[in-house]
Amino acid sequence: MPIGQAKFGLLGGVADPGKLELIETKTVSGVAQADFTSLGSYNVHFLTVNNFKPNTDSRDISLRLSTDGGTSFITSGYQYANQYGYSDGNFGEIKSTSFSRIRISAAIGNATNETGSAYIYLYNLLDSGKYSFTTSQSFGIHPNTTLGGGFTFGSNVLPTAAEHNAVRVLTSSGNFSADISLYAIAES
Repeated sequence: MPIGQAKFGLLGGVADPGKLELIETKTVSGVAQADFTSLGSYNVHFLTVNNFKPNTDSRDISLRLSTDGGTSFITSGYQYANQYGYSDGNFGEIKSTSFSRIRISAAIGNATNETGSAYIYLYNLLDSGKYSFTTSQSFGIHPNTTLGGGFTFGSNVLPTAAEHNAVRVLTSSGNFSADISLYAIAES
C-alpha cells in the first residue's frame, strides 16, 4: 500500500490518533469566571475561548486548576513562558516561575471590535502522578491602538503532581464575556 495511505490510517494495525469529543460549551456574559467540573477520564483536553471581551480594558485570558472538583482553585505556583507579537512589529516574551494563574493571552481591549480568542491543550490533568501542563495560542486586539492585533503562544505548568479535576476560565481581574468549549481527545 502506498505510504500516503498509511499516513491516513488506511493500513490495518495503524494506530488511530483519537478524536475530538465535546464535553461542554458555555456562553457567558459579565461573569468573573466559568468553571468546567466534569472532565471525563481523558489524558488530553482541548479548550477553545472565542469572542472573549473583558469588561475592563487591557485584561488577559487565564485559567486555574482545582484538586477538589471545583470547590476551590489553586491560586499560586503556576509557571509560564509565552512569546507575543503585535502588528506593529513589537515582539517579546512574558514569563514567570511563580504566578497566580495560567496566563494564556496578552492584554485584550474592551472597546468596540476589540475581542480575543484562544485555544489551549491541557495535558495530564487527571493523572495524579504527573504535572499538569498546557500549550496554547491566542489572538486579540490590544487596547493600545498603535499596536493593533497581537498573538501569544506558549506553555504553562503547575509543577505539583496531582489530579486536577476542574478548570476555571477567568481574566486577570474583573468580568468578561465569551464562548468557551471544552473537548477531550479520546484515544481509540
